[in-house]
Amino acid sequence: MIKPLSDRVVIQALEREEKTKSGIVLPDTVKEKPQEGRIVAVGNGRLLDNGQRVSLDVKAGDKVMFSKYAGTEIKIDGQDYLILSERDVLAIVE
Repeated sequence: MIKPLSDRVVIQALEREEKTKSGIVLPDTVKEKPQEGRIVAVGNGRLLDNGQRVSLDVKAGDKVMFSKYAGTEIKIDGQDYLILSERDVLAIVE
């Protein structure tokens, strides 16, 4: 697996529904980028100027919503992931 640095997190994006509520199947060209995912790994926190480390508010396993175009997409063992900064995580979904 991959271990993010500092205040970064690795997210496995959750795919959006491929049909509308009325049952229309959406082709890949009109699907929106996912904005919801599950955190699979977190960094050890942001380092402050005074040397202290600030822990993250999220943890592995959290289901989160994130900014639409944030982060860097990567592929590991055929699986797509997204690495982004904790500040791009908008909310934890409970």
